[in-house]
Amino acid sequence: MKRSDRLLSIITLLRQTGPHLAEDIAAELGVTVRTIYRDMDTLRQSGVPVVGERGTGYSITAPVTLPPINLTMTELEALHIGLMAVAQSGEDDLQDAAQSLADKLDAILSEDVQTSVQGLALRPYAETGRALRHLPALRQSIRARQKVDITLGDRQFTLRPLSVDYWGRVWTCAGWNETDRGFAEFRVDQIDALRKLPSLFVQEAGKTLDDFKRQRETRNTGHGGS
Repeated sequence: MKRSDRLLSIITLLRQTGPHLAEDIAAELGVTVRTIYRDMDTLRQSGVPVVGERGTGYSITAPVTLPPINLTMTELEALHIGLMAVAQSGEDDLQDAAQSLADKLDAILSEDVQTSVQGLALRPYAETGRALRHLPALRQSIRARQKVDITLGDRQFTLRPLSVDYWGRVWTCAGWNETDRGFAEFRVDQIDALRKLPSLFVQEAGKTLDDFKRQRETRNTGHGGS
């Protein structure tokens, strides 16, 4: 049995009524007790909430696992690239979550797949995090539907932030510009100043994220008015 399959089998066993002795798990999976001890350490290090100790048995404190899924190498690369992008977000909670998820993936991947994925270069993204000091405030304002004042060079305007997107090396923000009465999209790293305002906004026809996407699609396809 592959190591990744064994770890998934252990998680499945531990989710059942327990605790489960390492000797019983080893007998069921056809490995040594020492191997099960190492597997328990691996699961704990990857964030799985395993409780118990040698001699008393093990169990999982909460059903936090996902059903097994099969990923292609391309899908796995996409996932790791996404994690690299999040790791450059400038937010401690997202950086920690990205690292934790990467550790969990590494814990169940075979060594040859780990080698392939780790070959993805971080260099294209290495400088991105330095310019993202305003990303936390933007994310919070999007969730709260809170207006913000933005300064971009010699421009200053009030924005209803609707989304932030990552394009490989650049984060962009899209929203409704209340000052110019139209949609705005700009690079987050070009923001000179950002101030959250006490006023909130509600969804209004013609000013939503869906409206922005339709307008951008029309512009990109070359249809519609100027």
